[in-house]
Amino acid sequence: MAGVTLDAGGLIALDRSDRRMIVLLARARETGACVTIPATALAQAIRRPERQARLARLIRQPTTDVIALDRVDATSVGRLLAASGTSDITDAHVVICARRSNQQVVTSDPGDLRRLDPTVRLITL
Repeated sequence: MAGVTLDAGGLIALDRSDRRMIVLLARARETGACVTIPATALAQAIRRPERQARLARLIRQPTTDVIALDRVDATSVGRLLAASGTSDITDAHVVICARRSNQQVVTSDPGDLRRLDPTVRLITL
């Protein structure tokens, strides 16, 4: 496994103790695979970090990268939104991060991501 990029749905699934997410992340940890979390997706999922122990542990792992929405990514996100005729900044940031890291996206909402990029590789929860 080269690693995975998590969207807000993946993070929420982890927070809700979804067995598929727990197994997927355990496999990633065992193989040393990188977990990429766009900061925009984290912002959608994190509400009470003191009560979201699994999520808090994940973002502290050395193999987890939380990717900020910086100037370069903001420009890429804007271009992707314009090209796709959509408006969800978080979904576009997820696609940009997954493309850059050549990772599959773990999502509970494949339709929105496919509208942004029909070729994005998905793991649907």
